[in-house]
Amino acid sequence: MGSHSFAAALLPLLAALLAGSLATPAPARAESAVVELVPEDRASWGLRNVFAPFSMVFLGPGYWYGERTLRVETSPPGAELDLFYVRANFQKRYEQSAAPVTIRLPSRIEAGPRDAVTVRAFLEGYRIEDVSVKVGSREEDVVIELEPLANTLKAVAHTTFAGRTTLSLFTAQVPQVRVQDRQGGYTVVLNQTAKSPEAVATLQSVKSTVIEKVDAQQLGEDLMVRIDLTPEAAAQKLELRSRAGQDPARGLHEYAIDLVRPGSGLSPERAQAALARVDTRDVSGCALVFDEALRANLDAEQLARALAPRGGFTEPYLRAAMKRLGELSPGGVVTMLDGSRWNPSVPLELSAAASQASLARGYLSLLRAFARNLDGAGETSETLRGLVAPELDPAAFGAALRGASAREKSCRGG
Repeated sequence: MGSHSFAAALLPLLAALLAGSLATPAPARAESAVVELVPEDRASWGLRNVFAPFSMVFLGPGYWYGERTLRVETSPPGAELDLFYVRANFQKRYEQSAAPVTIRLPSRIEAGPRDAVTVRAFLEGYRIEDVSVKVGSREEDVVIELEPLANTLKAVAHTTFAGRTTLSLFTAQVPQVRVQDRQGGYTVVLNQTAKSPEAVATLQSVKSTVIEKVDAQQLGEDLMVRIDLTPEAAAQKLELRSRAGQDPARGLHEYAIDLVRPGSGLSPERAQAALARVDTRDVSGCALVFDEALRANLDAEQLARALAPRGGFTEPYLRAAMKRLGELSPGGVVTMLDGSRWNPSVPLELSAAASQASLARGYLSLLRAFARNLDGAGETSETLRGLVAPELDPAAFGAALRGASAREKSCRGG
């Protein structure tokens, strides 16, 4: 055999080996459930039955008489699916499943020209998507791309202060809200809004003398926040107020709901009387050990956010508390952690101190005394949490408070 003949014989073998080495194996497909979506009755006899035998020459026998399936996947995976078999605008069959799923359909010869499968996909945090596929089409695989909802509930804050309970919902965009009054509480519906795990965890921890529990449930594209009142609060005619605001530090939008007990409004005289009963012992000595320990036990960013002026209900009282701290501090000035000093008797310096209140030495211990004088010893922890850590789980704040109190007790014992 000549060299040319040998090379000619070798080339096909080399090409086959090369093709095999470069071939990329097909990615493994996730296992899918199988759902039967075949109507009980066949479509009426029509022209397709007449021409099917002739078209088999071009389409093959499997097209008309072979098994017909449709595989449906979603991106992201795992969406809940509603499956409808529709014939001439009438629903003939309905099933539910989760993606991915393989749907068994009647053969094309048994299906009518207007038979179709409609798939509705729902996944928490994403828009509902509908896709329709003709049974007689050649489509065998469908991937439904899900779009995230326009808005998200990012954070929740809960404050109890002087007979007023406030639940603040922070969303990524301006929310569209409906508030419904119902027996034993209220329902807040945020349109086209998803929920974050952090916000749900905070909602589940909300509890006070007014609120018994709060639940969040995704209903389609809307988020429903259900507020259940305590039996005592439900028996009263609470005044419900709502207001909108912003959290510029995080770029979030706030929707706040205030629940006010009848006749429980905080008058300036009552607030001033509570602040007047705060004395030097509450902001000096071992009280400063408590102040330092509590600050160390809390998240610095959350603390700064809670005490920053934002135009909320508590802002005038926090400002008055800062002024009182100056009156009780040596030289009439408030000292910050960085060593800077401000005289709150001067309005401009009072504003400067209030803008960085989380750094004022003795301020947290003063707020503890203010909360105790205002709402009583039994409510001190919850009132103080609402002022300095409204987004923190009450159990976690209780642990932080006990740790700071133990440091203070150790100081006094020494």
